[in-house]
Amino acid sequence: MSYQPINNSQGGNQPNLCNFSFLNCFNQNTSSSHSEDEDPRMAQEPVILNVYDMFWTNEYTSSLGIGVFHSGVEVYGIEYAYGGHPFPFSGTFEIVPRDAENLGPQFKFKESLHIGFTDFTDEDVKNIVESMSSDYRGDKYHLINRNCNHFCNELSKVLCGREIPSWVNRLASMSNYLPFIEKWLPKEWLTPVALEHSLETSISHDETNDIQSS
Repeated sequence: MSYQPINNSQGGNQPNLCNFSFLNCFNQNTSSSHSEDEDPRMAQEPVILNVYDMFWTNEYTSSLGIGVFHSGVEVYGIEYAYGGHPFPFSGTFEIVPRDAENLGPQFKFKESLHIGFTDFTDEDVKNIVESMSSDYRGDKYHLINRNCNHFCNELSKVLCGREIPSWVNRLASMSNYLPFIEKWLPKEWLTPVALEHSLETSISHDETNDIQSS
């Protein structure tokens, strides 16, 4: 399965990697079988994976043939991602696509990959992410078993039926062979700055509600 890199500095239409019925996505051209009255708006919103280097850690892991990457799924002009925090509520958050500065100084934008197309509306996507929040709580974040790339992979499969490239989350797949990695990786970058801001807003909102109800 191939993924189409995107040149974010140039405009123009991206190649149509898949035409599919609801919740199905295959890398083949089925346009000849479409009926004339089929809604042309279906399956036309690109699903993009934005990948970021955790650049200073990658300097140390490159000799092992792996890298430490953060990723987010971009659709309808919003990038959805997941991070860790100590509270029992959602660790998902939204940022402007490819805004590494909003994630924090340890994040460096690497590349965008075109995964497929979705026929969900923007409101559908928000509801899907919200429905995933109970499984992707901040206090359930795990470097190896439940990280930002696991979230992006699951969201991508729901939106267009395709998984993200395996190399993005190779660190997790190699954990059984390199058990020391989880303890070696620093914890500071698990909560991106954008997620910290989202946490502050949520906590402030909860405190206000508690005061009003008391």
